[in-house]
Amino acid sequence: MNYLQADAELIRSLVPRGVGIPDGSDSLFLLYAALMRAKGASVTGSDVHDAWAAWATLTQGSHKSIVPYGELDAEKKQEDAPFVEAIRLAATYH
Repeated sequence: MNYLQADAELIRSLVPRGVGIPDGSDSLFLLYAALMRAKGASVTGSDVHDAWAAWATLTQGSHKSIVPYGELDAEKKQEDAPFVEAIRLAATYH
């Protein structure tokens, strides 16, 4: 396991129970690990959404939520919040 995979697993472990984690999302969490390394605790909901949108584009091709973060409604933005918090918390371990 390399350092990004280890970071990805740490982030995944910090996502609160009950939060839906997409199936086959190992590569998504690698993107989150790169975000953590690049931005640390300053990662934003927009950053997390952009990483998810890139992953969704690669894995699904299209999705109604692949739009700029500012165009999402409050409910959709809130779906990114647990991942933002997990990344921020993981950043404190470094």
